[in-house]
Amino acid sequence: MAVAAGMVAVGGDAVLLEPNRPRILTKDFVLPRLPERLSGFTIALLADFHYDPYFSVHPLHAAIPLVNGLHPDLIALAGDFVSIPMTGDESKAASEAEPCARILRQLNAPLGLWAVLGNHDDQTDRERVTRALEAENISVLANQTEAIERDGARFWLAGVNDVLGGHADLTGTLSRVPAHESVILMAHEPDFADEAARFPIDLQLSGHSHGGQIRIPLLPPFYLPPLAKKYVWGEYHIGPLTLYTNAGLGTVDVPVRLNCPPEITFITLRGSPKK
Repeated sequence: MAVAAGMVAVGGDAVLLEPNRPRILTKDFVLPRLPERLSGFTIALLADFHYDPYFSVHPLHAAIPLVNGLHPDLIALAGDFVSIPMTGDESKAASEAEPCARILRQLNAPLGLWAVLGNHDDQTDRERVTRALEAENISVLANQTEAIERDGARFWLAGVNDVLGGHADLTGTLSRVPAHESVILMAHEPDFADEAARFPIDLQLSGHSHGGQIRIPLLPPFYLPPLAKKYVWGEYHIGPLTLYTNAGLGTVDVPVRLNCPPEITFITLRGSPKK
C-alpha cells in the first residue's frame, strides 16, 4: 500500500503539479566578440509552448509574470507554438497559434519579442502561425538576421526556418552580417549546432527536446525527437560555439513532466574581459 501510495503521489505530481510550475534557470555566457557596452545584456528564452486550452495553457500563463519580473532586454521564443495533432486536420491545429500569441504578447521587453518556428509549426501551417505571431507584434525570423542595438553598440540576432523541414539556410541568413561582429542564432532544433559551429556564430538558442519531458533517475530520457538526441538539455560547447537547449514550457503527446519542469532561461551576456 505504501508503494502504491507513493506511485500515486509521483504520478499526481507529474501530471498536476510539475507541468504547471515553470522554474527560472539563470545562465551567464561570455561572448568574446560582444561589444563592451553590451556586457550585461539580458535575454529571456522560452520554447515549446504547444498551446492547448486544457494543459499547456497553464504553464504559459504562469510564465508571463515570472518573465516580466526579470525585466529582460529581449525575449527569444524558440518555436513550437502549436502541436501536430495525433489524428485529424494538421492545418486546423495551427488555429491554436492565435490564442497562444495573444498570451505571449503580455510579455514585455524593451528590445522586443523575437521568434523562430519549430517543426510542429512548420508541419501544420507555418504561414498561419507566422501571421498570428506578427499580428501581436512578435517578430518572426525566417532565415533572417536583425541588428539589436543599445547604447551605440550592436550584436546580430539570427533565426533560421525549421531544420527538420529542410528550410534552414545559414549562408543566406548571415549574408548581411559584417565580419567579426557578434551573432546569436535562434534555431529550434539543438543538434543543428553541429552545422552552426561551421559559421561565425557565438551562441545558439534552441528548444525542441523538452529536456526529455519524462526523466526517470538512472535511465535515459523517455523520448527525444530527431535532432534533439545529442544536445538534450542545458549548456554545450561545440568548438567556438556555445549552445543552450531550453527544456520548454508545454508538453506534447502526453501532458506529463517528471524530473523535468517547464523552464524559463534568463541569460546574461558578458563580453571578454580586457587583457
